[in-house]
Amino acid sequence: MIIIHATLTIDATKEALFLQEITPLLEASRAEEGNISYTLTKNAQKENEFIMVEVWKDLRAVSAHNTSTHFTAFSENARDFVIAPIELKMYEASTLK
Repeated sequence: MIIIHATLTIDATKEALFLQEITPLLEASRAEEGNISYTLTKNAQKENEFIMVEVWKDLRAVSAHNTSTHFTAFSENARDFVIAPIELKMYEASTLK
């Protein structure tokens, strides 16, 4: 299982645009084969920061996601509202038996 945390710092004046652009990404990503969970939360302590937490079956699923049309379209448009480099952390986990 692969877990990804992506921290996005958004131009506060463009939050509505960000939420409009990210909604199709959320919906399409959740429908992808290999996706376990794909959630977006707003950081309660930093007004213009959002955290995406993704859980994928394996690296193959992550790779397919990263080349999907919905992900590449969002990435292309992200420069319109993301004001700092996206901070990515990736973890590999296994279930306990």
